[in-house]
Amino acid sequence: MIVIGCDYHPSWQQICWLDTATGETEEKKLEHASGEAERFYRQLGSPALIGMESTGNCQWFVEMATTLGHDVWIGDAAKIRASDVRQQKHDKRDARLLLQLLAERRFPQIWTPSSEQKDLRQLLIHRHKLVRVRTQMKNALQHLAMNQGVLKKRKLWSAAGQKALCELPLRPWASWRREDLLKVMSVLEEKISVLDQAAAEAAAKDEKARLLMTQPGVGPITSLAFVLTMGDVRRFPRGKQVASYLGLIPREYSSGGHRRYGSISKQGNTFLRMLLVEAAQCAVRCDPQMRSEYLHRCHRKAKGVAKVAAARKLAIRLYWMLRTNTGYPEVVRVESSSRVPLVVRHSG
Repeated sequence: MIVIGCDYHPSWQQICWLDTATGETEEKKLEHASGEAERFYRQLGSPALIGMESTGNCQWFVEMATTLGHDVWIGDAAKIRASDVRQQKHDKRDARLLLQLLAERRFPQIWTPSSEQKDLRQLLIHRHKLVRVRTQMKNALQHLAMNQGVLKKRKLWSAAGQKALCELPLRPWASWRREDLLKVMSVLEEKISVLDQAAAEAAAKDEKARLLMTQPGVGPITSLAFVLTMGDVRRFPRGKQVASYLGLIPREYSSGGHRRYGSISKQGNTFLRMLLVEAAQCAVRCDPQMRSEYLHRCHRKAKGVAKVAAARKLAIRLYWMLRTNTGYPEVVRVESSSRVPLVVRHSG
């Protein structure tokens, strides 16, 4: 069997390979644009095990190597870097380190989504980007209105607010800007509505996403993003590891019996963490137990801290829903002690 440590870069890669049968080893630099990398992996006589760090813009290479019959392992970049105590770092040394970890069976392999899951992720990311642009357009229109003494906040997007916005006496270039912003926002509204419908249909077809949507405050976008990001939740033994994976636990620097905590680590998927914080603010309005804990924490901590704590609790609850295949409100018995009363969902 051939084992390959691959230090991947967008335009080329440095590899160090080992033939386990003969003990032969060699280093090589492969260019991507010229097709040298594809020719090298295509001419290998037997399937190879390729190890590389988690990095972006490498989907084509992973799919190409998998199609040729090779096994590609993606490793945790932080753990790979921490396994080398030397202060020297260069491409050849990185490739040798990857090969060494593979040969010694110490390679920190991580879970990777399938091609279908990656494509669904693009749907959610594309919608998120368009929503951010729409928010920028709305903020610009709000500033145009406020500069004319009109302060309507959310009411600016009602029929009466839009009429008042269009009737504002603006100078020529400000009027031109208003028209362009309204046109762009109209186009974005149409595209986002199509993406919302597509995300709702995808969530309705996914059994796990339907299960998560039984939790109040969790809709198609959040449930689908959670399923696509977490993958197989059995790889997490406890809910605390889920919170750590999503970057919802505080930084800690404790020593000598003194505990020092900072802000949350913000490691992991930024997009899902943002969705969980938004969904938690809806959940505290619909879920009596989460609302009680949220209000209690607001008396002692800042409101932002309480929101993040609610998001952490929501993430752990969604994890237990997938882990035990239990919907709401039955999942409250699974994740809580006997002292916590069952939350009864009211109709309406």
